[in-house]
Amino acid sequence: MSVFKQKTKSHIESQMFFDENVDVARYDMLKYPQLDKITDKMLGFFWRPEEVDVSKDRSDFANLTVHEKHIFTSNLKRQILLDSVQGRGPTETLMPIASLPEIEPLVQTWAFMETIHSRSYTHIIRNVYPNPSIVFDKMLDINEIADCAKDISKYYDECIDYCKWWSLLGEGIHTVNGDKFQIDKLEMKRKLWMALNSINVLEGVRFYVSFACSWAFAELKRMEGNAKIIKFIARDENTHLAASQTILKTLPKEDPDFAAIKKEMEPQVTQMFVDAVDQEKVWADYLFKDGSMIGLNANLLYSYIEWIAAKRMKALGIASPYSTPQANPLPWTEKWIAGGNVQVAPQETEISSYVIGGMKQDMDNEMLKGMSL
Repeated sequence: MSVFKQKTKSHIESQMFFDENVDVARYDMLKYPQLDKITDKMLGFFWRPEEVDVSKDRSDFANLTVHEKHIFTSNLKRQILLDSVQGRGPTETLMPIASLPEIEPLVQTWAFMETIHSRSYTHIIRNVYPNPSIVFDKMLDINEIADCAKDISKYYDECIDYCKWWSLLGEGIHTVNGDKFQIDKLEMKRKLWMALNSINVLEGVRFYVSFACSWAFAELKRMEGNAKIIKFIARDENTHLAASQTILKTLPKEDPDFAAIKKEMEPQVTQMFVDAVDQEKVWADYLFKDGSMIGLNANLLYSYIEWIAAKRMKALGIASPYSTPQANPLPWTEKWIAGGNVQVAPQETEISSYVIGGMKQDMDNEMLKGMSL
């Protein structure tokens, strides 16, 4: 692999992955302009955690009960883990095998936004803990967090390792240090498919128990600075979810191998969703083991996470095993997730819908009627 090697065919003719690597970073003609639009949206949503005033959260946190502090801090720990993985996973998995210029900035911007999320957790924790290290140092001692990390990273690791061998040795049967193994491009595509679905599940399901708890505090007029930051993060994760869903929907149309793999691997993908939902339920039990919150408990979160998972599965055309209501079981969360299309003044940093460098293409010939140059 080279950082620059001239392609032998047009990038418009290239497939999304496993074709020749990108040579010129060009965005004048794109095979999949919808991916570039998602990158533009991410760039327009750029923000920094310091924009949000979290000073009141310090006194709010001091007045929380012991079990409420447990809920608040534990959720931050889990989100730190998820964004630690996501800050490097897509880059290490997708960048080495990307073949289209619109894929590269999409993944790079995606990873950059995840680092902002990670920095925001430190910003929040510094505000409420005199020594933030006590939160970070023992994070992986919590089984429910460690198990989640293993489940997510295994799909990344399998894809990364297999693609490295393919890049180094190519297809065929190889002997390395006395061990024989086979590199098959179809198997490599299977591993990419499962990694992409793992990304989709992470972005679309695994955050939402923690998100709901953060917003529940704000509904009670407590820890509102944290909730506003989590709203920024949820808005970003929705763009990342859109990226993974777009790729998953496009690959089977582009490559017959992926169309066959989609059908072949559907039971495993369904089980991936089920496992994620089960882990979120276990997480809800861990959060509320010493007490619940006003307006929120583990059973409500069970219904909510099943509803979220069913929604994500439907978006990918996968049958859901959950019998869920049509309406959101936690309707008050909608106002924290919605609002990405609203433009507000830049000084109103508490409004998470502000877009930087965005353009709305809503002009037509009628609006220009009567004007002259």
